[in-house]
Amino acid sequence: MTTSPLSPFDFDPRRHARALYWQGWRIARIAQQLGVKPATVHSWKRRDGWHDTDPTERIAVAIETRLQQLIAKDTKEGRDYKEIDLLGRQLERLARVGKYQQTGKATDLNPKLTNRNANPKRPPSKNAISEAQHQTLRDAFFDSLFDYQRTWYRAGQTERIRNLLKSRQIGATYYFAREALLDALDTGRNQIFLSASKAQAFQFRSYIVDFAKVADIELKGEVIKLPNEAELIFLGTNSRTAQSYHGNLYLDEYFWIPRYQELRKVASGMASQKRWRQTYFSTPSALSHEAYPFWSGALYNRGRAKAEQIRLDISHAALAAGRRCEDGQWRQIVTIEDALRHGCDLFDLDQLKREYSPDEFAQLFQCQFIDDGNSVFSFTALQRCMVDSWELWTDWKPFSLRPFGQREVWLGYDPNGGTDKGDSAGLVIVAPPAVPGGPFRILERHQFKGADYEAQADFIRQSCQRFNVTYLGMDTTSIGSAVYQLVKQFRPDTVAFSYNVELKTKLVLKALNIIQNGRLQFDAGHTDIPASFMAIKKTLTASGRQATYVAGRSEDVSHADLAWATMHALFNEPLEGATATNGSILEIY
Repeated sequence: MTTSPLSPFDFDPRRHARALYWQGWRIARIAQQLGVKPATVHSWKRRDGWHDTDPTERIAVAIETRLQQLIAKDTKEGRDYKEIDLLGRQLERLARVGKYQQTGKATDLNPKLTNRNANPKRPPSKNAISEAQHQTLRDAFFDSLFDYQRTWYRAGQTERIRNLLKSRQIGATYYFAREALLDALDTGRNQIFLSASKAQAFQFRSYIVDFAKVADIELKGEVIKLPNEAELIFLGTNSRTAQSYHGNLYLDEYFWIPRYQELRKVASGMASQKRWRQTYFSTPSALSHEAYPFWSGALYNRGRAKAEQIRLDISHAALAAGRRCEDGQWRQIVTIEDALRHGCDLFDLDQLKREYSPDEFAQLFQCQFIDDGNSVFSFTALQRCMVDSWELWTDWKPFSLRPFGQREVWLGYDPNGGTDKGDSAGLVIVAPPAVPGGPFRILERHQFKGADYEAQADFIRQSCQRFNVTYLGMDTTSIGSAVYQLVKQFRPDTVAFSYNVELKTKLVLKALNIIQNGRLQFDAGHTDIPASFMAIKKTLTASGRQATYVAGRSEDVSHADLAWATMHALFNEPLEGATATNGSILEIY
């Protein structure tokens, strides 16, 4: 006959009382069970801190007690050994919990984490796109197209080279960015984006990243690499060592790119294989631009026998619907009227015609080239001013709260003609030369259409807060007088220009000298700056006795607003090159 092992409580009623208390027994009931006085049990409870013990310690004591009972048995059954093993593992687990409570390390709680963390981590999939997300992008793409964009898409399925002359603001860059992303996802082909500057090329990237968010996709990387190994590459025009890239080519605003023929040779080489597609699109610039022979077909004829030469009809009537021309390029002209006829509802045509002079409207929206032979500022000279600011200006941080730090800048402002005029106002922020005779840099340019004089003055005030402005020059004609009255409250040293023939002549001569000597720089993507300068022409005054300068309309000298605003800033360096004195009203008669 086997004897039952004695419980530890048989030797120590105090421990037995503690176990009953932890099981929820009341003090009086414990005292009755053990045959002692309640005051004794209360004394044990207080001195041993029964109530203050945490749950893990109470469970550990219970496990220990039960283990002692099982181990003390002389003859054990199979279930005893199983229970001993189970309780032993629970004690080990409680020991890890206690250590974790002291250190807070997850490896103390789960030792396997040590080995798991020792292995190299598998990086998460970058720019992951599921089939469902891919389909969401396709649906969103086709749902958003205007009819003329559908024509571009159909041409892209069959034509190797697309060449588009187009109106401003009809969504070409926006469309081709989305088309390129879908093509990369569908085919795995690389997509290469070139523009007049890297800042402008990154407009493609901005559109692509925003488009991906439609399907809850966050694309990352300066070069965006997709899960199917396709790459989206964004380059400025100084990337002439980029022959190692290959893929579909998108060349934006090519009529504004300096040294275009040199760039085209490099760019087209990246898409020379027959599987790659080339897409060129731009608003027109000047007939003198290097890209015009590429558009007109004259470049194709160079070096070819007369019998092999072609004669292209590049009129709007011939190209409005788009056609494959004799040199193998598919060409199309899309004016703003074409866009409106084919579903675009983004414009008020009558209002635009009021906002721009006939010449400017024809160039911006009707795909008419500028004949800069009559312009005071030649396109050739202005092209030499166009630079890739992101690459060249290392001290310029356009996305910072203080983009130019504490370096000084000069501001130039040109007002619009008032509420009854359609032209715009312009503001430029110019970095003066760091050394005598050095270049001026147009860091930012802003235009105001429809904004009242208070809004314009407030924007100038905000610009003064973002930059260290040491000079501000502005025309006080028409609404400019009201803006000036507000601006001088926070910039009492503002220089006010009161226009007359002699002052306008000095402004133009100073700007001509700076531009012709290569002392003006602006981002090549800011095509509105050279267009503004080319709008200025020399003519005679109403009396016919003096020469003066106008911008399209003789009664509207603020038409070329960005050019005049720039000249107001440049004039702080007077004709002889010394530093001007600020704070006076310049009235020259």
